[in-house]
Amino acid sequence: MRGFRYAADPLCITAVALYVIERWAFPHSALRSWFSDVLFLPAAVPVYLWFEKKLGLRTHDRIPSLAEVGALFLVWSFAAEVVAPRLFEHCTSDPLDVLAYAAGGLFAWIWWTRF
Repeated sequence: MRGFRYAADPLCITAVALYVIERWAFPHSALRSWFSDVLFLPAAVPVYLWFEKKLGLRTHDRIPSLAEVGALFLVWSFAAEVVAPRLFEHCTSDPLDVLAYAAGGLFAWIWWTRF
């Protein structure tokens, strides 16, 4: 069995590509807010786990576990929706963002574990 491909994972590449297309091809799109939030975890989890692997904190190349996806979901949700609005004037807290992060993370985990 082939190991997890980290940033070369097809879902990660697709999520980044969709973000780039949405961000630069449709800059005033109605998709602007939650679409990029849904794409965050499918794009970020592989990169984050690659850094963990390089630091020796991840000792295997298996697909991400629900705990790994969930941990990044919790950290990012807290940082983006609780901490950032208190530190930066231009940031706002939106509970629907957390729902979008969860949807993207759950979709990604289901995608990675489908076989």
